[in-house]
Amino acid sequence: MSHPDYRLNLRPLGTPRGASSLAGPRGVGASPGDKKSKSKTTRGKKKSIFETYLSKEDVSEGLKRGTLIQGVLRINPKKFHEAFIPSPDGDRDIFIDGVVARNRALNGDLVVVNLLPEEQWKVIKPESNDKETEGAYESDLPEELCGSHLLQQSLKGYNDSPDVIIEAQFDDSDSEDGHGNMQNALVDGVKKLSVCVHEKGKEDAGAPVTKDENTFMSQDTRALPEKSLQRSAKVVYILEKKHSRAATGFLKLLADKNSELFRKYALFSPSDHRVPRIYVPLKDCPRDFVTRPKDYANTLFICRIVDWKEDSNFALGQLAKSLGQAGEIEPETEGILTEYGVDFSDFSSEVLECLPQDLPWTIPPEEFSKRRDLRSPSSSKKCFRIKDCVFTIDPSTARDLDDALSCKPVADGNFEVGVHIADVSYFVPEGSSLDKVAAERATSVYLVQKVVPMLPRLLCEELCSLNPMTDKLTFSVIWTLTPKGKILSEWFGQTVIRSCTKLSYEHAQSMIEGPTRKIPEEELPPVSPEHTSEEVHRAVLNLHRIAKELRQQRFVDGALRLDQLKLAFTLDHETGLPQGCHIYEYRDSNKLVEEFMLLANMAVARKIHCAFPERALLRRHPPPQTKMLNDLVEFCDQMGLPMDFSSAGALNKSLMETFGDDKYSLARKEVLTNMCSRPMQMALYFCSGVLQDQAQFRHYALNVPLYTHFTSPIRRFADVLVHRLLAATLAGHQGGLSSARGSQAPSDPGQGHHAAQNPAKDGTHTAPASGPPTTLCPGYRELPDVEPEALQKQADHCNDRRMASKRVQELSTSLFFAILVKVRPPACRPSPSLHPTFPPGRLFTGRAPGVRGLWQLGWALGGTCIPWPSLGWSPAMQESGPLESEAMVMGVLSQAFDVLVLRYGVQKRIYCNGQRLRGGA
Repeated sequence: MSHPDYRLNLRPLGTPRGASSLAGPRGVGASPGDKKSKSKTTRGKKKSIFETYLSKEDVSEGLKRGTLIQGVLRINPKKFHEAFIPSPDGDRDIFIDGVVARNRALNGDLVVVNLLPEEQWKVIKPESNDKETEGAYESDLPEELCGSHLLQQSLKGYNDSPDVIIEAQFDDSDSEDGHGNMQNALVDGVKKLSVCVHEKGKEDAGAPVTKDENTFMSQDTRALPEKSLQRSAKVVYILEKKHSRAATGFLKLLADKNSELFRKYALFSPSDHRVPRIYVPLKDCPRDFVTRPKDYANTLFICRIVDWKEDSNFALGQLAKSLGQAGEIEPETEGILTEYGVDFSDFSSEVLECLPQDLPWTIPPEEFSKRRDLRSPSSSKKCFRIKDCVFTIDPSTARDLDDALSCKPVADGNFEVGVHIADVSYFVPEGSSLDKVAAERATSVYLVQKVVPMLPRLLCEELCSLNPMTDKLTFSVIWTLTPKGKILSEWFGQTVIRSCTKLSYEHAQSMIEGPTRKIPEEELPPVSPEHTSEEVHRAVLNLHRIAKELRQQRFVDGALRLDQLKLAFTLDHETGLPQGCHIYEYRDSNKLVEEFMLLANMAVARKIHCAFPERALLRRHPPPQTKMLNDLVEFCDQMGLPMDFSSAGALNKSLMETFGDDKYSLARKEVLTNMCSRPMQMALYFCSGVLQDQAQFRHYALNVPLYTHFTSPIRRFADVLVHRLLAATLAGHQGGLSSARGSQAPSDPGQGHHAAQNPAKDGTHTAPASGPPTTLCPGYRELPDVEPEALQKQADHCNDRRMASKRVQELSTSLFFAILVKVRPPACRPSPSLHPTFPPGRLFTGRAPGVRGLWQLGWALGGTCIPWPSLGWSPAMQESGPLESEAMVMGVLSQAFDVLVLRYGVQKRIYCNGQRLRGGA
């Protein structure tokens, strides 16, 4: 399920949210007791509020003729009466104005819309300072594009094997209408920042407005330039309800105690503004709720929408569960997981019965005949082989180790380098109950304090995890590489490995930084007797040197990297509360692992696509959205920034060369990097037989024609599918290696497939070396019994769950940061006394009054009122004292400006009035 843009609001909902801003005959969102449910003229016959959906036949015909358009609905979290779908031509998003036009669709749903007549299109005022016109949705950077900056605290996840580079942090600084027409809001804001003075009793600056100030219909649209119009539409059908229809929120009584509804229903107010308020039967509520409603004012509930009639302003729902007190970590976390449809229930007995029952489990003897044995000579019958030094590099607290590396010198000064990935597919039989639940979950979900695994922990942490000094089943890709990283040969196959040690990124980094230093044994983890710490050290250094060459060549060949700051937390072992946070540093040890994971993913993508051109599961990254990219180009031109957006490589080069290395320049680079991330599209899994144009297969950020995910099968079901395809690819192939340019073939090739290749810069390669035909090797499987359409459906589901997982991770980070900062609500009524002007790129320092003289920066910058009790505060907690941090302005609106807080990498919106600000250098 895809939920493209959700914000966690921790405050209890004691008052209606923006009821005046919602459209409808009675004002959708108005409390049912606020007005009589029937007027005399309509008594006996309910008036329809929403249009009846078109029939499936009409929708199908309309999509074929092009009179209807489909797309994923995004609802603006800051102006929730506004919604958007992407334009099929990549131009400005299509605007959907109001709840009625949205026609009961929720955020993330796949909808069909009908364009309105041109005279009803949205008109953008040329003088508006807030002239952004795209739907507010976060930058959906693929993990291959951004840095692995956010370290999972207690479990591997945020920065596991470097192909697992965590996706970009979801920001809540989207401009009021999104981030589409960026140059208008920013450049106009440079000219003047107008601060609106609010009168007492009116909504605060952060509240939704009742009508878009950029829209006015009184003009003749035919006289307006095309750039001033935004196509507008209404929803006529919901193709797929991807939103979970679950919401967290608060209960309250209806206002009219004399109404019939009061005796039957309570009102559920979701925390998410974009979900409608819901009638909940009183029988679902706590028994004493009607008599003691205030007792539940800060209790967080889960409610599920079961129906939403055409003639009703409100949805009907069922109260599913009471979570606990709002603002406490576990209730809030459970609410987040439920809203995004994450299955965090225990695995059923039927699923657990699919696992090996005789423990401790050992590899069956017959399996060794099907695989290449990479264990050291003492544990292998083939003692003539040079032993392979295999080891893992992961976060220090990681328990699901799904990738390992090996490196040993061969003839002519070259190296045999291997990437070894846990063979999860061996333990997950196709069609089994375990397979079905893994396919449904599709991904592990990593929170700050815990993980929701895709597979049972026995698999994640024991049977599949490449723990040191134990025999493990793996898939391997082994190359013969020159010291410059040139591929002379590559081999694919199923293997048996024994990792000699479990290195952390810190261990590997210390080896890289001290190449000649003998590291004391007490500073390193245990190493198996067959190997020495010096041998591991040499292997790490050789891998590091090759990785640097590979990385340099990737960027020469046109790859793009948008590194964004990520928060990492330290947690109290007893309470689980955050004690501190810091920006996670992405170092050479991370880059080392990343390069070889990327290399393996690209190699496997070529392999499976060559074998099964119609059934390969690949991963593509479309180019940036045209309209948003053009806006960014215009903005950079007006700001005098010499940026080249003609290709991924050109953009990467511009970011590297445009800015200096002083603090101010680096801060400006962070801001521009963030802005560059906004036009980027999601990377998507897809089946190669579904897309006709192979040009669409390309991965924009990596600038390669084929890519897939192979290296994290413990936590991604897409990788399991790729493993099955690779196993089928290897079926029937056996024999020796025909090495390029006389390079030495890896010893003991075993069962597998070798291709001599000399990759071109675009990632293409020569045909695999041919070998004698053989019978089907018992260690490999036939092609999975799945048609391209079915595989595409699985790919779509993996995309949806991956996006939901990403949002959950980001909300978990936001929750812990809010608790760490321990907010006290500002005086929500703005003061008209301050009128600062901050152009983008301006540094400032902020401080604001509150309890004990200060309220902390993080949420103060967000302008959100959150009571102390809702953040789990107690007098026992000690204050961290004044918190001041430099931030850089990213964008200027009419009543606020967006900033990037440099110390934390957090983006927030500041409502200027009432802030005590002082300019900085």
